Amino acid sequence: MSGQVGDLSPSQERALAQHMKFRKQQDLDNILAWQPSEVVRLYEPSGFCGHDREGSPVWYHIIRGLDLKGLLLSVSKQELLRFNFWSLELLLRDCEQQSQKLGKKVEKISTVFDFEGLSLRHLWKPGVELVQEFFSALEANYPEILKNLIIVKAPKLFPVAFNLIKPYITEETRRKVLILGGNWKQELLKFISPDQLPVEFGGTMTDPDGNPKCLTKINYGGDVPQHYFLRNHVRVQYDHQATVGRGSSLQVDNEILFPGCVLRWQFASDGGDIGFRVFLKTKMGERQRAAEMTEVLASQRYNAHMVPEDGSLTCTEAGVCECWQGWLLLDLGVGGRCTACIRSHQVGALAPGSRVWQWHPGLVPAQEGEVPGGRPL
Repeated sequence: MSGQVGDLSPSQERALAQHMKFRKQQDLDNILAWQPSEVVRLYEPSGFCGHDREGSPVWYHIIRGLDLKGLLLSVSKQELLRFNFWSLELLLRDCEQQSQKLGKKVEKISTVFDFEGLSLRHLWKPGVELVQEFFSALEANYPEILKNLIIVKAPKLFPVAFNLIKPYITEETRRKVLILGGNWKQELLKFISPDQLPVEFGGTMTDPDGNPKCLTKINYGGDVPQHYFLRNHVRVQYDHQATVGRGSSLQVDNEILFPGCVLRWQFASDGGDIGFRVFLKTKMGERQRAAEMTEVLASQRYNAHMVPEDGSLTCTEAGVCECWQGWLLLDLGVGGRCTACIRSHQVGALAPGSRVWQWHPGLVPAQEGEVPGGRPL
């Protein structure tokens, strides 16, 4: 965007409004204080290491160590997306530090994708959809942050993988994709000086102990151990079960008695992922359409058929919050029909500083105490 405040085109104003909504939804102003879960820290194969010849930070991605299915069975899709937004904000902070150090504007990042080991397991549909969603958010909220996307060790399957992502990146970003050939180590030195490039990638940088892979900076991932998988370990006794057909939705009203209450939800689905969003009703005692209510939590798709969802938000107004679940997207065979069975909709409300009170739709508050799993809200 260019121009001063008040000098934006209608499309730019809409884009800015959407970006501010995104920042609020992802809590980007506070995201640097966030820490990913252990399984993401250990098995998400990426990292920042060194700077390119113009001073921009370099973000590495190691495809052979990417176990998308294992990660998505261990944490929610939202956490994996948040991890990448957290990484981008860390990179932007590094850009600011580089700007001060070098006395010039550093605003973009270089990326190196090591595609050795790419196989059909990386083209698993839920994993591909996660990557597509990330690139859509990247283009919408971090435009022009990428200086280049350098691809090394691209196998024959790479064009197939790239074609799945290509619709989600702009033409400008596509022009930044650089596929290096067999002499990729020499080519990479044109962008990154040897002392800023790990030995593993053709430079001279090592870890303090001499490790050529710079493991203190780059995580090479690996297969996620099954003891991290949540689907078979999380045992929540859900009070309500409902079937949400394809294209339909389930709505649950929850009264918010006073500002500062926390609305909490837990749900799981069978058969496919499911959408979820929260509205604040503008009229009490009657059913309203989505367009007639105030959106509090924007619609997102949750892989709750793999990892049970557990979320919350602090309500700034009293009233009735309406939680919607639905918009089921599934691969349907010819003549087939699938539904998602929602086995939970627990809602917790508490005053600031209080312990959790568990609420169940249509029931009185349960006994005061901790939520399932022993984690205070």
